[in-house]
Amino acid sequence: MTIILYNLFLWLYQIGVKVVAPWNRKAEAWVKGRKGIFKTINQAGIKGKNRVWMHCASLGEFEQGRPVIESLKKCYPEITIIITFFSPSGYEIRKHYAGADHVFYLPMDSAPNAKRFVDLTDPTLVLWIKYDYWYYYLSELRRRKIPALLISPVFLADQPFFKWYGNIHRLMLDSFHAFFVQNEQSRILLDTLGITDSVYVSGDTRFDRVIDIAEAFESLPQIAAFCDNRNVIVAGSTWEEDEEELDHYAHIHPDTRFIIAPHEIEEEHLLEIETLFRNTIRYSVLEKQYQRLHAIDQPGPDHNKVNSDKPVTDTPNVLIVDNIGMLASLYYYASICYVGGGFGDDGVHNVLEAAVYGRPVITGPVIDKYVEVMELAEAGGVIVIDNALEAETVFDRLFKNPAEYKFHSETAKKYVYARRGATEKIIKYIQENRLLTS
Repeated sequence: MTIILYNLFLWLYQIGVKVVAPWNRKAEAWVKGRKGIFKTINQAGIKGKNRVWMHCASLGEFEQGRPVIESLKKCYPEITIIITFFSPSGYEIRKHYAGADHVFYLPMDSAPNAKRFVDLTDPTLVLWIKYDYWYYYLSELRRRKIPALLISPVFLADQPFFKWYGNIHRLMLDSFHAFFVQNEQSRILLDTLGITDSVYVSGDTRFDRVIDIAEAFESLPQIAAFCDNRNVIVAGSTWEEDEEELDHYAHIHPDTRFIIAPHEIEEEHLLEIETLFRNTIRYSVLEKQYQRLHAIDQPGPDHNKVNSDKPVTDTPNVLIVDNIGMLASLYYYASICYVGGGFGDDGVHNVLEAAVYGRPVITGPVIDKYVEVMELAEAGGVIVIDNALEAETVFDRLFKNPAEYKFHSETAKKYVYARRGATEKIIKYIQENRLLTS
């Protein structure tokens, strides 16, 4: 791709977003969030001698980078942390994140915007999480010789970097001082481009993040009360295709508790879920009920007990989570975890949030974009299903076979904990190279 084509892409992208904004909530937020962005940044009054700028495409990349900035803050309490997002789904959820001094939308890529943004933020160190490469921003960092680290990328042979037309993409890679890649394949591919120095196979910082969440778990008594010591299936990041795979099992097993945490929580989608599942309650309603009835006895430690013989009641057996941010903790209450996205073109969502708790993880067949999911499936920590009938068979088998249940559970947890430590390697590099030390 030439610079002319790249500029054309940027122009068409902005036009396209503005055209669809009146009918698309995310596009509208994208446009609105960038209005007056430089005035917002200027008025923020960014201070501090050492400023760390972390850029994330969206929420998933933020969670990937979060262990690094939180560890840096512990090592260097005086640093100023600036976080930017490209996507509204990341910014809107984390714009009040207490671990950062400033959170902004990233202004659209252009030479003037990149220069102005870097002038205003004046970063000492830049952490670029996984991908979302922007030519003018990265070129500006290279021109000013500002250290930029690429955190947890995965490189594949079919990416533009490794194609004849990928010159501008290869130039972007030249802006990074070090690469902390997830796997050996990525290191080998970078080697074919002549990038051999400062390439470290550090693993994926998401493992550190999900372990941190699991080990800092705090109970949610209203969820425990809903689960009521029964078998619990937590379905996270679901789309319509996933929900249609689960509704029949929920109908014929009213004694099993279902917690559905959809990927999209617009009212229209929530209403569709309520129509699909017969006996439901929303989390916002459950929380209010629990607050009113605060004398409810909280269940004991057997929250994920398999084959509970407790009698069925008329209590709703499907909880619809109508907020964002709880999912990683909800998996704790699962007997079995179902992770959505596996029946869609983009593939399965984050299975590590579920696997870390040592529960069997089930998902649909589209997993080939995610190395960790394929490895987990091969090892037995993830079970891949192709349709609703197969899902029901697997659910029944796991609930009735303690030995199989134990195997899948232990395999999932062992896989996650064996890959801990990427964050520590990155922090060590920053310290040894004195990137935040005068």
